[in-house]
Amino acid sequence: MNALSPAQMYGPNDAATIVRAAQDGSRVAGLTHNFYRYPARFSPIFVRSVIEAYTKPGDWVIDPFSGGGTTLVEAVALGRNALGIDISSLASFVSEAKTLQLSDADFSAFGRWRMRLPDAINMHAPGWRFDSYADAGYYRNLEGVEFWRLRKAIEQCIASVERVRCNGAHILARCVVLKTAQWALDSRKTRPSVAQFKAELIKQAKVMFEGALELRETIQSLNLPMAPRAISINRTTAGAETEASVQDVCPPKLILTSPPYPGIHVLYHRWQVDGRKEAPAPFWIAGKLDGAGLSHYTMGDRKNPGLNSYFKNLEASFRSIARMAGPKTMIVQMVAFSEADRQLPRYLQVMQECGLEEEVNWGIDDGDGRLWRDVPNRKWHAHQKSHAPGAREVVLLHRKASA
Repeated sequence: MNALSPAQMYGPNDAATIVRAAQDGSRVAGLTHNFYRYPARFSPIFVRSVIEAYTKPGDWVIDPFSGGGTTLVEAVALGRNALGIDISSLASFVSEAKTLQLSDADFSAFGRWRMRLPDAINMHAPGWRFDSYADAGYYRNLEGVEFWRLRKAIEQCIASVERVRCNGAHILARCVVLKTAQWALDSRKTRPSVAQFKAELIKQAKVMFEGALELRETIQSLNLPMAPRAISINRTTAGAETEASVQDVCPPKLILTSPPYPGIHVLYHRWQVDGRKEAPAPFWIAGKLDGAGLSHYTMGDRKNPGLNSYFKNLEASFRSIARMAGPKTMIVQMVAFSEADRQLPRYLQVMQECGLEEEVNWGIDDGDGRLWRDVPNRKWHAHQKSHAPGAREVVLLHRKASA
């Protein structure tokens, strides 16, 4: 099979647009993208450019490592249907919250909850300790006396969410509490006061109301015969092609994803509080259970210098991804490496063994012809220097090899 360059596949103007979008260093913004600060987020500008180049309204887009749901949000905002898969129940919750197409009843219910927010937090009122989560360890590193006020405020907020009966409004309200608690606890040098927490909570409720409304209006402005769908599945990617909901949408026109990065530590499932102590609180606040440890979220133990478990899991995942794809499906990845010279060839070898053929030529004169980008302002690289190899990402394009 003779590989086509991106310019040959969809036109030189679109190829140039994707190159510019990949190298854009703008902060993540717009629509519902800031509902939660999920680690290693895609750039919405890049995602949008790829979706527009490879798909048309009504087509399906799959993200088999959907994380914070950027692919899903951009897909539905462009009138495409989207399916996301992620092993983390927290990621699935965030994706669901960010792709909600709220009804008028949902907006009304959420508005009533916003009106009650100033009275929801009261340090003199009874607390609402969630014993099942506390007993299971989800309060870990938040049990100390220095956290009791914030912990109680979060508990009271969740109790107020539990009284919201409209499902969409309930999910959005819980996401407001999740984002505000992340602001208050995750990677902070100083803890905010309860008054500051309450002010941020009210601010985030307004931001998310406006974001959800913007997403709905954006979709409505497309004037499509049917509203686009967004499906979020909480499971491993390996074997996902056997799910009926996945089979129903395959083969998609586009598979667009950012898998866990080999050799790079990304704390997907914990917040860091009081220094570097890890807290599983986001699962409790989202009303979910943490079903896997760090090595599952990253596809391998980072302490294993050979990364054998990572590449074994990568192969299992991409064999399933190859089965989801059809001969016309484009598979686009953005990935970084702690040691690109050593890990990229092995990564590409796994793709080849899974029956996927790389398409390289972007018309870029320097380097290896692939599309590379510098990673701007990523906290998950805090253990590395900013100029380390892991601070660069590469865009990889593959199709199924012809028989």
